[in-house]
Amino acid sequence: MASSRQRNAARKNIKKAAAAAKRKKTISHLPKSIRTDLGKQAAKAAKSKRKAA
Repeated sequence: MASSRQRNAARKNIKKAAAAAKRKKTISHLPKSIRTDLGKQAAKAAKSKRKAA
């Protein structure tokens, strides 16, 4: 189990990576497997958000 500090760091890293990807359009250059994984992660996050609300 990750500590709250680790979770916060991971969230910050994801936000930074997302911002960089938007700037550089990195996602379109990534391999298909990674893109699908990112999509799955996003769907999982959206699902948990809906569940919490």
